[in-house]
Amino acid sequence: MSNTAYQVKQATYDLFKTKRSYFTEEHEMFRTSLRKFIDKEVAPHLEEWEENQYTPREVFTKMGEQGFLATQVDPAYGGLGLDFGFNLILGEEAHRIGGGIVGASLHSTITVPYLETYGTEEQKKKYLPKFVSGEIITGVAMTEPGTGSDLASIRTSAVRDGEHYVINGQKTFISNGLNAELFFVVVKTDPNAVPAHKGVSVIIVERGTPGFSNGRKLKKLGQRSWDTTELIFEDVRVPVSNLLGEEGKGFRILMDKLAQERISAANSAYIVAEEMLKSTIAYVKQRTAFGKPISSFQNTQFEIAEMATEMSLARSFLNDIISRHMKGEKIDTEVSMAKAFVPEMVKRIAARCLQLHGGYGFMEEYPIARRYRDIPVLAIGGGTTEIMKTIIAKNLGM
Repeated sequence: MSNTAYQVKQATYDLFKTKRSYFTEEHEMFRTSLRKFIDKEVAPHLEEWEENQYTPREVFTKMGEQGFLATQVDPAYGGLGLDFGFNLILGEEAHRIGGGIVGASLHSTITVPYLETYGTEEQKKKYLPKFVSGEIITGVAMTEPGTGSDLASIRTSAVRDGEHYVINGQKTFISNGLNAELFFVVVKTDPNAVPAHKGVSVIIVERGTPGFSNGRKLKKLGQRSWDTTELIFEDVRVPVSNLLGEEGKGFRILMDKLAQERISAANSAYIVAEEMLKSTIAYVKQRTAFGKPISSFQNTQFEIAEMATEMSLARSFLNDIISRHMKGEKIDTEVSMAKAFVPEMVKRIAARCLQLHGGYGFMEEYPIARRYRDIPVLAIGGGTTEIMKTIIAKNLGM
């Protein structure tokens, strides 16, 4: 595998030179700094990390030291108080190279905001500065072996015992499962609640708590250097003060941040498509067949033109919903549309780009092979395509 996936060289990062009004000069300075970090600390090691199926924990500490993590956190808790655009850039550049540092985007954009919004003052003072510095990386423990999108059916229990909760259960597909020191664990505090989602709560559990351990390190089709594991809870006792928000309000807490997660996922998927198309254009220009570049064949030109058109339309739609989200508008239907459409589009683009590489597309030395493996999960995580379509239909009155 070649790290040219990040360095196919980007005279501009936007294939279509689309102006994104929500990005300022400060945003682009942040991007430039982050790119320099990735060029130095990530790109030279990515092949090794993919082989080892693990990104070293110290990478995240370095990111925190240089101010790349949880930039939105209030300065009162050690953050920079910056807007969503900075987290968007973190997600873009992490997905542009791919690999384990995508976990930094999950930490900053998805999990840390849970505590910012619903944490007590004591919890914020205790944890937020360490989230920003990279001393603590976070994950969310939601999915279980027997449940996927049906969050209300989770079986991991948290039983009140005086001033503690006793947690028992198992989680799977947990991103940052090895590197994170703190998890927002989704539990059932009332198994008899009607409807069932009213019995769901979120509890903070730190690594090292007795009874809390990792299960298997999961082997995946793609995104191999992003650590994903099982988590096991056996009579894990945590203080009642570790409850996030109110008991029985866990479902609402999780749903509240899903719009931002889904926007980030759709936008990041688009970035991967952009990288695949750029590398494919570069390849077909230099690869020859029958005495001339593949790029001169009409079929190649039509394939590239069609992919570029789809992507340009997706970029315009994403620009609109990102701008509206940053203005505080409620756009659940449009966000679900983006999450349903863009990752599926990118899966099609991955297959088409691989085909244009011919036999070389099947070889690990070309970045398209890894991209082809990495992209499918973006249509699953944060809500599957099918769940997104269900939401869209419901919001249309069906």
